[in-house]
This record gives sequence, C-alpha cells and structure tokens, in this order.
Amino acid sequence: MYNRLVKRFFDILSSGLGILVLSPVLALLAILIKTDSPGPVFFKQKRVGKGKKHFMIYKFRTMRTDAPHDTPTDQLSDPMRYITRTGKFLRKTSLDELPQLFNIFKGEMSVIGPRPALWNQFDLIEERDKYGANDLRPGLTGWAQINGRDELPIPVKAGLDGEYTKKISLLFDIKCLIGTVTAVLFSKGVVEGDTGKNEINKG
Repeated sequence: MYNRLVKRFFDILSSGLGILVLSPVLALLAILIKTDSPGPVFFKQKRVGKGKKHFMIYKFRTMRTDAPHDTPTDQLSDPMRYITRTGKFLRKTSLDELPQLFNIFKGEMSVIGPRPALWNQFDLIEERDKYGANDLRPGLTGWAQINGRDELPIPVKAGLDGEYTKKISLLFDIKCLIGTVTAVLFSKGVVEGDTGKNEINKG
C-alpha cells in the first residue's frame, strides 16, 4: 500500500513543490554553468529504472563537453581535469542532482530508492537482481547513499539496496531523508575517481 500509493503521492507532491520553490536556485545555477564553460546546462544520461527499463536522467552539467559520456567517474584516469570550477561545487554539495526532481515528477524516479545505475554497469545491475532492488523506482537518494556513497564496493552497495527493499516504509524513508541531509551537509562519502580504493562511482 505504502510503496504503490502513498510513496508515489509523496514523490509527486515533494518534487512539484521542490521545482516551484527552488526555481530561482535552478535558474542561478544554470547561469553559473553557462558562464563557466561552453556547453549545455543539463547533462542527460541513460540509466536503469524500475524493472530495468532505461530512462534519461537529468543532472546539471559538471564536466566539460569532451568528457567521456557513459564512463563512471571512478573509471576515468584523471576525472578532475574534466570537472569544471562550478562542477566541483555542484558535485560536493550534490546540487548537480536537483534536476532529477523532474525525473521524480514524471514517475521515472522516487525521492528515496536505490541510485539509478548506468545502463552499462552490468555488475551492479546483476548484484541488485539478487535482492529485487531493480524492481523499485530508483531514488534521488537512498539507504546505500547515506551509508558510504562513493566509498562502497558494489556488492555492499547492492546489499544495502536489498536491505532497503525489505524495510521500505514511511518511517524508513524519513530515516533516509534525515541521513541524506547529514551526508550532504558534511559531504560524507564523496570521493572523485577513487573507486577501487574507496570503491563506487558517484552516481
């Protein structure tokens, strides 16, 4: 009942209000991105959604236009050379994720859920299949995000996504939201291009 109806109602309400309230912030960030480097304001990328259906995720562009498009940050030899000055700030504060409010409003994502894998992250997708995590709408944030974020190896991340699948409820989503605020404020677990040492990519 919660997952099918209440959660979706909350997603529509919160994302709609978020878009309206944050529209001045979205506009300001768009201006900063355009003045910092040539290229589009938004970055679109194919991700894995509910039932492993693909959709295009929206983010604010944080890298130069010559950066590899479908390569996770951790797999780039020198990711910092691609990240713009504004991009560094956006990624550290997670403000680059704000355009995903539109994905949530459209029903492609949820506020809380497993972070959407890249279409070619087959190892992560396969691990999530073991826990039924691919049957959920991917989230703007989630249980794995607040328990390591860019520091988790894929099996651990998928296991945490599976834990969320079992415990999904209103109270557990509130717990994830509170944990997300803490993680963002203190930039917990943000590791650019260091997966393999601290393991996962910023997704």
